[in-house]
Amino acid sequence: MSILGRGAVAIWHDIAPEGRDAFYAWHGREHMPERASIPGFLRGRRYVTVEGAPEYFNLYETASTDVLTGADYLVRLNTPTRWTTATVKHFRNVSRSVCEVAHSAGDGDGGLVATWRYDVGKASADSHRRRAAERLTRLLDDTDVAAAHLLVADPQGSAIETAERRARADVTLIPRWIVLVESWGDAERFASFTRAFAADPMFAEASTAPAWALYRLQNTKEAPRA
Repeated sequence: MSILGRGAVAIWHDIAPEGRDAFYAWHGREHMPERASIPGFLRGRRYVTVEGAPEYFNLYETASTDVLTGADYLVRLNTPTRWTTATVKHFRNVSRSVCEVAHSAGDGDGGLVATWRYDVGKASADSHRRRAAERLTRLLDDTDVAAAHLLVADPQGSAIETAERRARADVTLIPRWIVLVESWGDAERFASFTRAFAADPMFAEASTAPAWALYRLQNTKEAPRA
């Protein structure tokens, strides 16, 4: 299935051991419902690593990229709850990108998702966008692939300083280009498939080696229907 909208927030992170129990309770009971209630937010998903790092990957899908720099979302980011402030201080190795959905296609939502984070020089950006869209479309021919997506970060939108960002202990990295491939198949076989895909010619224009990890879905929350 395609990503539900044209905007997305992609977040990777670890959690300090002393914050794990609080993280699970906060993320499921407060954070994801809060995000899903913001106008323009359509769905949130949280994954845990099967192989690779960081341990968690979170994806929030929005109607447009404007939602991600709009007043409703920024108000939440600048007025975090006490539970949020207490929990995000345990985040480690954080990467977060506010993104345009440059390409998205598929026949379903997979319980597994492989992620690649990398950069592409400005001179190659347009050609890489076209090449990646074509290659990801062909990837759907594999019987284990449920969906494939290309996200392109908005560096300025991703770097907006907010109270929630300041509450995290670590510096937040901003991956510029992100590929997501979802699977409804066997985890071991999909892991082999996606490890090999990291050497695909599609990534030849990358100026940094793609950082790969494989995740399993833990939780999902959709926006309330009108």
